[in-house]
Amino acid sequence: METARLQPNRSMQRKRENSAVYERIALDVAKRIVRGEIAEGVRLSGRTLLSGEYGVSPETIRRSFALLEEMEVVQVMQNSGALVKSSQKAKTFIEKYEKQDESKLLMHRMRQILEEHAALDHELLSIAKQLFSVNTRFHEANPFPIFEYTISEQSKAVGKTLGELNFWQETEATVVAIRRDGAITLSPGPYLPLRANDVLMMVGPQHATLNIQSLLD
Repeated sequence: METARLQPNRSMQRKRENSAVYERIALDVAKRIVRGEIAEGVRLSGRTLLSGEYGVSPETIRRSFALLEEMEVVQVMQNSGALVKSSQKAKTFIEKYEKQDESKLLMHRMRQILEEHAALDHELLSIAKQLFSVNTRFHEANPFPIFEYTISEQSKAVGKTLGELNFWQETEATVVAIRRDGAITLSPGPYLPLRANDVLMMVGPQHATLNIQSLLD
């Protein structure tokens, strides 16, 4: 009876590391049977020889043969390797294994995504805490909030300057910038006539908002 010496398949050696070694060896043997490299009726060489070729322990080879025997691909011979029984069973084994392997990969990827999601949640929480800390320090250093007010076409302030309106005296707020037609004028001063749709950017105490509305409406 012919005895086959199995050489490790390079593609098998690059197989995904998340599979057990004995499973990968069993899959490699099954693929060689399906490709016709190992014919039905051939006796595969003993555990000691195979373990040397694959670089694994005899126990690992025994588990590979046992896995193939469960699917009736081979018949384990006492102390004399294994006899190849069915190429069709080898094909069935490959299909079953690859489906299981795909499931393992999907589960592994799902765990990765969950871990990444947890890491992002942790980072988001950390950034939120930092932002809260920055805003707290900002408000402590700048007790006056920033207001914006858009001058309507019906506003009585249209055509008047901040000086003419006695803006600071009437509102207790200071205009730090005016946004007009996409451009921003910083520190506009008391002599710039206001226009409809000008956006005034101001700082002042909280109650200044009512004074601003009363003066500019």
